[in-house]
Amino acid sequence: QVQLVESGGGLVQPGESLRLSCAASGFTFSSYAMGWYRQAPGKEREVVARISSGGSTNYADSVKGRFTISRDNVENTVDLQMNVLKPEDTATYYCNARVNDILNYWGQGTQVTVSS
Repeated sequence: QVQLVESGGGLVQPGESLRLSCAASGFTFSSYAMGWYRQAPGKEREVVARISSGGSTNYADSVKGRFTISRDNVENTVDLQMNVLKPEDTATYYCNARVNDILNYWGQGTQVTVSS
């Protein structure tokens, strides 16, 4: 059974940092591209960062230079280090594992709120 379990969300002030983690099980983690997406109220889900099975990364323009995605193919985890958080980063963050349109899995989400 495929499981993606996110953790690390919370309430922080602008300029602070958070580290999200996604623990994966039930599939061959090293073969999947992994990603973090987010969805704010009233908005569509958008990609934040992705990392390929080979370790190549790409980021949304809005988070470049502030967020870093990494994966551990031994522990089967993918992390998102978020620095210099802004109020517009407030959203529910979702972990994604994907090989193709069929092998495409989502976690349940973790809330990140950036507010003073």
